[in-house]
Amino acid sequence: MNANRQMAAYTEAARSGQYAKASGLSGKYDNVRRLWEDEVTRNNLRPFLQRLVHRLAQDMRRIRILDLGCGSADGYELLTGVRDRDADLKQMEVAVLPPAAMGLYKGVDLNEDLLQQAAALYGHSPKLLFEQGDFTQGLPVGGDEEPYDLYFMSYGSSSHLNEDETMVRLLAEIADRTPAYSLVHCDWLGRYSYEWQSLWATDVAENRNMDYVVSYIYDGAEREARRDTLQHLTLRLVSRQEAEAMAAEASARAGVLIRPLAFYDRSVLTGRHMDTGDYNAGPQPIRRAVNALHEVNLRTDLSALLFDYVPAKGFPLLNGYYEHLQQCWNFLVGFTAELLDRYDERSRTFSGPIPDPPAACPEPLRHMLERVQRVVEGTGWYGMGLPRENIIEPQLGFALRHLVGALQQGLGCGHGFVGIFEIDKTGTAGAEP
Repeated sequence: MNANRQMAAYTEAARSGQYAKASGLSGKYDNVRRLWEDEVTRNNLRPFLQRLVHRLAQDMRRIRILDLGCGSADGYELLTGVRDRDADLKQMEVAVLPPAAMGLYKGVDLNEDLLQQAAALYGHSPKLLFEQGDFTQGLPVGGDEEPYDLYFMSYGSSSHLNEDETMVRLLAEIADRTPAYSLVHCDWLGRYSYEWQSLWATDVAENRNMDYVVSYIYDGAEREARRDTLQHLTLRLVSRQEAEAMAAEASARAGVLIRPLAFYDRSVLTGRHMDTGDYNAGPQPIRRAVNALHEVNLRTDLSALLFDYVPAKGFPLLNGYYEHLQQCWNFLVGFTAELLDRYDERSRTFSGPIPDPPAACPEPLRHMLERVQRVVEGTGWYGMGLPRENIIEPQLGFALRHLVGALQQGLGCGHGFVGIFEIDKTGTAGAEP
């Protein structure tokens, strides 16, 4: 092969995009999105999805899923990525929702461009269907369409229902169409995320919707240069109190109990607008620092992870929660920094005493302190593969993720606030997974 043909081959490869260097520091699919947000959703949904799949298998049926606001099918990827935590090391199939259990996945979205992306990725599968529709105007299903088993909304899509009436109507329609049992997964923007502390209100009738600017897709100077052309969305902010009230109203309207199974906050401290400062100038860009923890071959300045919460007047419960989280988060970060400073790679020991945990240390923090110490002791001496960058820092990231998840209270304090509901007309399911 001559030189020109060789160069043409490399040019074609470069233009294909397959040679592009991947980075999880920014963009839609950054490290926090993939390793924190998606996995937190999967972890919380797992027991209920697992029970639903098992229930359907007992009835010799496969699951039917309606994804409302499917975008480019990210919800499908999220659902099929749920793994069985009880799977042992010899098992090859560990998905809670394997292909054999899938009957139909139907994704509905208003945006034609996103639907085209979804179809390009998954349109080849006869089990996947994508349709244009507006679920804010009612449940987008035909009169002769079979009912679904899982009604799924993700990535804040429930917040497109700007008025309570639209959400109540949607939930009531789902209940009416459920012959025996179904799950409903709602995903809103959390009313009390620290990202938009300026929008907090003691009366939930105030600041119900926010002008959400899609500025996080650009970094720093480019974001400011594009400020006048950025896209804006009107999105509903929701707390647990409001979600429970909407479910209760929909239950009364449908004459069927829509039972809350779980509420949880996702992306507490790590939401995308922590870094933009568009709604609260106080927070540090912690998402950027957490992304760095999970980036290959990149050493993170751990001081960039330290969180300094500024209380909001009139919110004692929220201030108490955030203050406690700050103390736990910062102690874990500082403890890790101390370990790294005192670890001697040659002797494989620490040069000084290990800091003692605080007297009021909660169990989740105590467990994560023990984990990080074991990781530093077990890998800090390793001479290949940059142990701090590629082993210790990612494990600190996972320890912080676990800590936030264990301390969250499902109040609406995350960028995402999620409610999982069941509609059980048989009376046999029960609330426990």
